[in-house]
Amino acid sequence: MKTHLPLSLILLALLSACTTQPPASAWRYSVPDQATQPEAASGNTAKPGWAFKRQAVAAANPLATDAGHQVLRAGGSALDAAIAVQMVLGLVEPQSSGIGGGAFLLHFDGQKVSAHDGRETAPAGARGDMFLDQGKPLPFTDAVQSGHSVGVPGAVRMLEAAHRQHGRLPWAQLLQPAITLAEQGFRVSPRLHTLLQADALLKKDPLALRFFYQADGQAWPVGHVLRNPEYAHVLRMIASQGSRALHEGPVAQAMVARTAQAPRPGTLSLQDLANYQPRMREALCFDHTAASRAYRICGFPPPSSGQIAIGQILGMLGHTQAQGPELAGRLPSPDWLHRYTEASRLAFADRAQYVADPEFVSAPAGDWRSLLAPAYLRERSQLIGTQAMKAAPAGQPGGQKTSFAPMPAQTEYGTSHISVVDAQGRAVAMTTTIEAAFGSRRMVTTDPTRPGGFLLNNELTDFSLTPADAQGRPIANRVEPGKRPRSSMSPTLVFDKTTSQLLMSGGSPGGAAIIHYTAKLLTGTLHWGLNAQHAIDLPNFGTLGGPTFLEAQRFDRSTVDALKARGHEVREMEMTSGLQAIERTPSGWFGGADPRREGLVKGD
Repeated sequence: MKTHLPLSLILLALLSACTTQPPASAWRYSVPDQATQPEAASGNTAKPGWAFKRQAVAAANPLATDAGHQVLRAGGSALDAAIAVQMVLGLVEPQSSGIGGGAFLLHFDGQKVSAHDGRETAPAGARGDMFLDQGKPLPFTDAVQSGHSVGVPGAVRMLEAAHRQHGRLPWAQLLQPAITLAEQGFRVSPRLHTLLQADALLKKDPLALRFFYQADGQAWPVGHVLRNPEYAHVLRMIASQGSRALHEGPVAQAMVARTAQAPRPGTLSLQDLANYQPRMREALCFDHTAASRAYRICGFPPPSSGQIAIGQILGMLGHTQAQGPELAGRLPSPDWLHRYTEASRLAFADRAQYVADPEFVSAPAGDWRSLLAPAYLRERSQLIGTQAMKAAPAGQPGGQKTSFAPMPAQTEYGTSHISVVDAQGRAVAMTTTIEAAFGSRRMVTTDPTRPGGFLLNNELTDFSLTPADAQGRPIANRVEPGKRPRSSMSPTLVFDKTTSQLLMSGGSPGGAAIIHYTAKLLTGTLHWGLNAQHAIDLPNFGTLGGPTFLEAQRFDRSTVDALKARGHEVREMEMTSGLQAIERTPSGWFGGADPRREGLVKGD
């Protein structure tokens, strides 16, 4: 993708490059004032949005954001900042991501977008029936806690490979903020405390119980200084040896040993870990017109389903006829919500039918873009009527039938999102995960006498727990050795189609609802003219193909009644998105963070 920048921006970039930056060898991480650490995570904490001229970083925890900001100020690239952020998140937000998990990273180098796949893989010993018990799928919590749920971690090896291409500061320096915080300690945030207190499964792991909880079994209180010397030890090895320190040697041995423990011991092996390789993929981009402006929206291809589903929803909405304004006051109108959720049902039907690891499953009509073809979306939109569908059928892009069975609805959790833009025009959108809160609830340590460690993912429960339907037809997203499970992670970069200028980096955690949270961000900013913060602040909504979900206490009764009158089964519920976004403005950049979590944006 070519970028044509105005002369004024070129001059600004040159001036920025000439400003005094400390040499890489002189930069030392500085622990921020404890008073600036996370705010309350319960309820809805208003965020102002933040404006900057040159560069910015957005992440789910202020300590992680600050680490990335310090890297940018030291002359690091957007990718450098994202690495520092990820390593700190693995310490201070262990419930959502970490070195025991995976990630999808979109990178813009000023000219082209690249997609770096660090998704976990199923071990060589994985079997299609490993989540079945007497022919029936295990209860989801049993599947999560089993050793079978642990996939081969990919985040660190993917970040290492991306750093070789796009890094500017030395790899070891980027791990120093997390090492320092792990050794000196960080204050337990309200959100971490709340999740620890509510999670009965984590306490079943002796290492996690000893580290995260007091002697009486209560979670460490908010503000408690928690040190993780084992995490610091592992990061020091990764800093000096690279990803080999995680995928080989004592750390790998410890991961294999923890996975092999009951209940339901897994098959993760040293060879699985040593053989893991990230994938470079072609970003999946589609054109979109909103408010008479043409955009190019780029996201992640399969094994992510996010970009396809978002593109389908936005595309089908463009072919439906509005029966009034899309906004009623400051909220989405009942008519728009009806059309949105109907388009979502159709998108989720295609998702269940077709999307899986492209190295194991062929795209319909030989190209994943067949699911985004304007003619196909126009045809699909004709199924949207004035009343809610009881069941949405999958389509036949390219007119071809499939031998796969649709995947049954299944719970998805977790993740965290990072967005960065640097002063040289580079950008990152990365969504990172260990799947459920605290992953498989299996903590890894190389030395049981040293407190702390890191958590292993339960990413393989993103596969269909049932490998085939009642007629024996295989499910595209079934478990197979070496396969990457389907994901909803939707890191997104938005460009002006005419000039190719980067306009926004964004994304969210939230399981399958990531698709809706990210679509809401795009709709609010591109269609409704809201800034990133105001778009993030909008109430959440969506469907996974069944009931229509509305964020609790955010919609009035008339909206709920209007949807019910159209045949929707409405469920009002907590929908805790964690959107982060950085958008271009006439004077620089503006960042937004989700009021439902502890995120923060910092920059210059």
